[in-house]
Amino acid sequence: MSGEVAVTGFGVRTAFGTGAEALRRGVFGGIPSFAATTRFDTAPYRTPMAGAAPDGPDAVEDWALRHALAQCGAEARDMAGLRPGAEAAVLLGVAGDSTSVTRYWRAADRHGGDRHGGAQGAGRVADAVPARLAELFATRLGLAGPRLTFTNACVASAAAIIHACRLISSGRTEVAVCAGGYLVEEETFGKFDSGRALSRDGMVRPFSADRSGLLLGDGVAAVVLESAGHARRRGARPLATVVGWGAATDAYHISQPHPEGVGLAAAARQALRLAGDPDGAALGYVNAHGTGTKYNDGAETRGLRSVLGERADTVPVSSTKSTTGHLLEAAGVVEFVITLLALTDGVLPPTAGYTRPDPECDLDYVPNRPRRADPRRALTLNAAFGGANTALVLERPR
Repeated sequence: MSGEVAVTGFGVRTAFGTGAEALRRGVFGGIPSFAATTRFDTAPYRTPMAGAAPDGPDAVEDWALRHALAQCGAEARDMAGLRPGAEAAVLLGVAGDSTSVTRYWRAADRHGGDRHGGAQGAGRVADAVPARLAELFATRLGLAGPRLTFTNACVASAAAIIHACRLISSGRTEVAVCAGGYLVEEETFGKFDSGRALSRDGMVRPFSADRSGLLLGDGVAAVVLESAGHARRRGARPLATVVGWGAATDAYHISQPHPEGVGLAAAARQALRLAGDPDGAALGYVNAHGTGTKYNDGAETRGLRSVLGERADTVPVSSTKSTTGHLLEAAGVVEFVITLLALTDGVLPPTAGYTRPDPECDLDYVPNRPRRADPRRALTLNAAFGGANTALVLERPR
């Protein structure tokens, strides 16, 4: 297609560690990352479990996320061979309701301080503005160009990638760095716990009959996207090409997907049409949203069946949230990297923790063990509260 979008670099961090080898060892090995987190007191909650790296309590401070984003961004920039000062759009997916202010208020209450906080409180409020994080990220990487932050929950970093693809394919920019990040912290943990969304037995079992919920996990990643022509001119080697993208909303419920997965299906159809493959005939793998909740997995299965038709039984589908946990705003970009590795390595990551089939979930979920395969194209899907859905189609280099 005209305006091809090449992926030329990435950096990634999860509870398994930093870089592609950590993903290969953990995600592709089917090893769940879940353990009792020590970052905060989990006694008030139904479970202590999360896919959080053993970083200690400082891991949830604002500077920790900024540092992790900068680290992954620098790895992506250097892999792509971008020089400091390069012109590149910077697009970031992070939480819109930053927890820095509530943490500050809690600390002030505990120590008898002023909740309004004077100058220090004002600084906390400034740090909580999502756009500031994109500005700091771009400055740390030494990149010139427009900056934009997406805060649409669990599709935020996928939406950043989609917007970058639109900018590049339309000729409005030639290079974009897209990133997203979430580190497990008490504010969001408590919200998911109060909503009874967290699995109580310490495992995430997407698409399995005995699935009981999700667990949160650390995730930070960055990718460099550029026009194929720009990559050729500077001698950069494409790792993959983004050939299709789509976004849709069903607005069915504040937190539940439409029972037939119509929003996710609409996003997938957009992406496949743009890729010139409306029936998904060239797809060899789907990285599912796959949260491990009763509502999501059946709806997603039905949505995929409506898109793939007769091919639905033959296209492998897996959920890597079974190993990483749900990475919230970072899910899109981390799973984009995982999907890229599946294409380039010729290995499909498994759905870990799978025990027994559910009549509502009747696809090939690559249960428990990685699988050798030779996919040319793969689809990665994400969904968020409010009915937001995204889809991206990647193709391996020829």
